[in-house]
Amino acid sequence: MLNLSQIDARITHNPEVLGGKPIIKGTRMPVDLIVDFAKNGVSVDQIVEDYPEPTRQDAAGCRGRPRLRQAGGSADRSPYLVVRA
Repeated sequence: MLNLSQIDARITHNPEVLGGKPIIKGTRMPVDLIVDFAKNGVSVDQIVEDYPEPTRQDAAGCRGRPRLRQAGGSADRSPYLVVRA
């Protein structure tokens, strides 16, 4: 399994891709989607089977991360990790 810094290195965002949502690098797979799947009991195996873009390690790593929100987004006081360019 990837460690925290390796997971963070696999996450990026670009205003031109999905409106700047945090995604797995090299894909159009939003990290929030994987986090939501985890909250709803979807297994890593099922994620990788249904979505071929993330690797097994990407999916497993994202499941353990705090929910991400777009930098410059809502100013709420949620415990989300803010990703900046």
